[in-house]
Amino acid sequence: MNSAILGLLMAIPSPINEIADQLGANDLPYSIPIHPNLVHFTIGLFAIGIAFDFAGAFYPLEKRVFRFLALPVTRTGFHDVGWYNVLACSVITFFTVAAGFYEMLLAVPLPGDIRTVIGQNAINTMLWHAIGGVALLLIIVAMTIWRGYQRFVWRKDLGRQVTWLYLFCGATILLVMGVHGSLGAWLASEFGVHITADQLLAAGVDLKEALP
Repeated sequence: MNSAILGLLMAIPSPINEIADQLGANDLPYSIPIHPNLVHFTIGLFAIGIAFDFAGAFYPLEKRVFRFLALPVTRTGFHDVGWYNVLACSVITFFTVAAGFYEMLLAVPLPGDIRTVIGQNAINTMLWHAIGGVALLLIIVAMTIWRGYQRFVWRKDLGRQVTWLYLFCGATILLVMGVHGSLGAWLASEFGVHITADQLLAAGVDLKEALP
């Protein structure tokens, strides 16, 4: 009975087969992966948002330096940059995660018993990276909502728009992003996922002939 069910499942055509003839050497229908590029927007926007909120929080200690340098900056200006960057980060991260899942479905790791420095194989690395990506998306959205309430409700009449707890959580999330990003980096560097040269070499193709 189980073998019959398995046979029926195997007989179901995969949607990926419909675009198989459109895939390039990197197993994607386009030459450059989208997810890694969007990841840098997510990290950069969040890092800038937290950094400028730190600058706004420590503004009383910095303002003499700004005055000496004749820089027309204000505490509100720092917090404006912090808010809009975190807001943009929460929006772009939906596209980052969506692109990641799409490219994960088309991922073909290099053959062999390859493992990362922490002993994970390709599938485990990919799954943990996917779970971590969704978790970070939810955390970023929660941080944006928290930041919005501080800006428009709880601390709208205060000079410092953010609490120290918010800044601590933001700094911690940046560290988590670094660890999570390492998983994605290993998928490319160790397992050759969507890396054109690695995939061609694994297929026994001469790079001098295959690449322009």
